[in-house]
Amino acid sequence: MKTIGVIGFSNSGKTTLIEKLIPIFRARGLAVAAIKNAHHGFDMDRPGKDSYRYRDAGAGQVLIATGQRWALLTETPAAPAPLEHLLDLLAPCDLVIVEGFKSEGDIPRIEVRRAGTREAPIFPHNANVIAVASDRPVETTLTVLDLNDAAKIAAFIANHLQLP
Repeated sequence: MKTIGVIGFSNSGKTTLIEKLIPIFRARGLAVAAIKNAHHGFDMDRPGKDSYRYRDAGAGQVLIATGQRWALLTETPAAPAPLEHLLDLLAPCDLVIVEGFKSEGDIPRIEVRRAGTREAPIFPHNANVIAVASDRPVETTLTVLDLNDAAKIAAFIANHLQLP
């Protein structure tokens, strides 16, 4: 599986960019998966639902299945699951787009930066950043992509990863 990371600070546009990239790659006939690193925690369950009750009772894993989809919830109280492990859990596909995991794993990454971003850029300190997608000029020797042109960003990714 080919993998590309999309990194940046909160509200920089990472999710919106990925949301635009997925259908572009799907239109090329590629099977696409996505992984998102949620720093603030999340819960797919709701108190009172059976799956929540199983987890609350101490089940380390709960698999929820319907006719259209399934989800495996795994408790990881000792430490977060490493990106490499999460990638191994995915079904075979042509492309995995990873949001977050700024410094974990050795995958190529695109940093998303918006005008008005106050945080220092990530790319000078992360050798895995291969390009910057921004809505303003950025001083760097890396490729700078127009954040508002998802088709060009997809073409850059396809070329870099040698996707069909």
